[in-house]
Amino acid sequence: MSRVLVTGATGYVGGRLVPRLIEEGHDVRCLVRNPAKLAAAPWHDDVEIVAGTIEGPLNEAMDRVDVAVYLVHGIGDGHDWAAKESRDAEHFRQAAEAAGVGRIVYLGGMGNDNKSLSVHLASRHDVGRILAHGAIPVTELRAAVIIGSGSASFEMLRYLVEVLPVMVTPKWVTTKSQPIAISDVLNYLVKVINVTTPLTGVYEIGGPDVVSYAQMMDLYAQEAGLTKRRLIPVPFLTPRLSSHWVGLVTPVPASLARPLVDSLVNEVVVRDARTVELLGAPERTLREAIRLALGRTSRHEVPTSFTDADLQPFRAYATDPTWAGGTELCDERLRESRASARDVFAAVCSVGGETGWYSGEWLWQLRGLFDQIWGGPGLRRGRRHPSELRVGDFVDFWRVDEIVENQFVRLHAEMRLPGEAWLEWRITTSPRGTRLTQLARFKPRGLLGRVYWYSVAPFHGLVFPGLLRGIINDAESK
Repeated sequence: MSRVLVTGATGYVGGRLVPRLIEEGHDVRCLVRNPAKLAAAPWHDDVEIVAGTIEGPLNEAMDRVDVAVYLVHGIGDGHDWAAKESRDAEHFRQAAEAAGVGRIVYLGGMGNDNKSLSVHLASRHDVGRILAHGAIPVTELRAAVIIGSGSASFEMLRYLVEVLPVMVTPKWVTTKSQPIAISDVLNYLVKVINVTTPLTGVYEIGGPDVVSYAQMMDLYAQEAGLTKRRLIPVPFLTPRLSSHWVGLVTPVPASLARPLVDSLVNEVVVRDARTVELLGAPERTLREAIRLALGRTSRHEVPTSFTDADLQPFRAYATDPTWAGGTELCDERLRESRASARDVFAAVCSVGGETGWYSGEWLWQLRGLFDQIWGGPGLRRGRRHPSELRVGDFVDFWRVDEIVENQFVRLHAEMRLPGEAWLEWRITTSPRGTRLTQLARFKPRGLLGRVYWYSVAPFHGLVFPGLLRGIINDAESK
């Protein structure tokens, strides 16, 4: 097969494309600014990694390359980011020509070339034209909103819908878009890389659904199990004000949110059938794409109806942004002990039931009573065995989710909650003997979930320190 150079391998699309190319049998080389960022990638040892930057020397990266995949995007990176994108594209094309690269594949953005086109989308088009302004064949795929966990556009959508049951919205919520699943984007990229006769020119790629951003929000709410969101259009809400609003509600940096929001006023819909005729139709509907994106984080972080962690489409990627997958609120505490890891593990495995929760028992009892009133199990289930645990066992209103002997225990909450919760203990060695890290994690659903967490957070200070202290005392008494 071909030697393929992938730029942007530490990014959102590149981190997913590389393993696909490896599966196809390609010899993959990755150009990365910081090779350490790929250390956690499971395919790290299956690729050649070249340290460098897109604006620096590219001789080594381009050497004997058949296909160069251009996935670099500097959106919001400094005040002159668009001009830098053009300079980088020119430098890349010249280096590819000098090295005798066979062809270039570029993933850009959709949109009509007119004076109303946003700076973001205009820059995407300019990069494509610069790459194509030479002797090397260039395939430019233009996509609209890419739906996948880790995509800035999708994560922006996620946070807006989850946090705000009522939204004051600008007029761009009525703009039409043709969102596409990341899996379909990867399929198209692989197909154009695999062809023996280069495809040259621009090919627009979109999913089967043409929707407004308001409809996209509604679909997300349905798939996430949220109540229907109420949108109140306000025509004077400018993109600048919208970007500040997005910056307050979502983890997407303001420097990235502004050009993204500016682009939402542009309709991004496929205008011809050329891509489908040559490369086939997309596989995922918008609803399916949202469902897959929601399930991608991990087995224990999403509703089980969405998730099967043994299937590739649901797995998280080592190169995903830290904020991908939605908000997670945590309470972490640790203590060291002279007890052995075995004794600490045994103490952890004895919590709940008749042993209780060591501190603030009346608060645990009160929470259990509320849970029963709301239709949950409460504390009445107790435990199957007073000191032994196995995956699937109930522990009051928790259920054992994972166990690694003498190392790790995780409980998943089955009480009625506006979100998903876990309580876990990790046991490691320390200079004093054993370190026990206790972590309570909560993944809120909507605004109510966040209100719930912050309203009970003061009580965490009454129960969690005592719980950790009680486990250590029990371990040291053995």
